[in-house]
Amino acid sequence: MDIDLIFKIAGIGILVSVLGQVLTRTGREDMAMLTTLAGLVIVLLMVVNLISQLFNTVKSMFIY
Repeated sequence: MDIDLIFKIAGIGILVSVLGQVLTRTGREDMAMLTTLAGLVIVLLMVVNLISQLFNTVKSMFIY
């Protein structure tokens, strides 16, 4: 597992939290919620991709 992935996830989290705070303070709670949801989806897609790679690696170990 790369350390770059952890930094990417942390960067997305920081960016989403800052944008969420700015949007909440300006009275756009709906846009803040959508921003948070978009950040969550992006991170989940990154994690699902890694899990897929893990399963492919495990499968290749047991198949000749």
